[in-house]
Amino acid sequence: MRIALLDDDPTQTKWVKEILEEASHLCHEFNLSKDLINRLRRDTFDLLILDWNIPDMSGPEVLAWVRQHIETSVPVIFMTNRTREEDIVAGLNAGADDYIFKPARKVELLARVNAVLRRVYPLYSSEQEKHFNYTFNLKDKNIYFDDHQIELTQKEFDLALLLFRHLSRPLSRSHILESVWGKEIDIPTRTMDTHISRIRNKLELRIENGFKLATVYSYGYRLEHFDNENLTQDTTIKE
Repeated sequence: MRIALLDDDPTQTKWVKEILEEASHLCHEFNLSKDLINRLRRDTFDLLILDWNIPDMSGPEVLAWVRQHIETSVPVIFMTNRTREEDIVAGLNAGADDYIFKPARKVELLARVNAVLRRVYPLYSSEQEKHFNYTFNLKDKNIYFDDHQIELTQKEFDLALLLFRHLSRPLSRSHILESVWGKEIDIPTRTMDTHISRIRNKLELRIENGFKLATVYSYGYRLEHFDNENLTQDTTIKE
């Protein structure tokens, strides 16, 4: 999962980031609230971990901004040294999904992060996932529409899986690039657009088939599904 960490303590940030990345999460650290908010205007994350006391804008203020401006309800965890009961209650009532005391122990931190992610995002089989008529074979990296196999490259498979797992959620270009191509890889801008076009064509993600793979202007892409009884029923994708 892609996680944003807001904390003005470099030692704490480094330690938490190492723990999360050891657990295969992608972690982006921020020392100032304004930097995180500016990033959230153009990027997507699966989870936010916020300290309470940040010099330019408090954690609760950041949370209030997130709940007001972010279209999808991204989960938020407070991680702070404020241990008073009224602070815990205030944080949870403000919309936080969990509250962790500093210094958090490694096992506890991962357990709480994973518990929140499980509550918000569906659990998937390690071998196969089914999204409507599409079956994703995770072991062999194959996609089937009903009984018809669709020929895809590995990157096309990874991209299609990411889009279906985040159905109806706008994903930023950075989110897609990092999740599919990796955090340290620099690829041409058109590479993603080309893969999106191929996915749209190969999986026939069109309105008449109940899907729309749409461009979100100056942001990224969103895959939407339409439950319409009048849509064409014969949606077999040819090999």
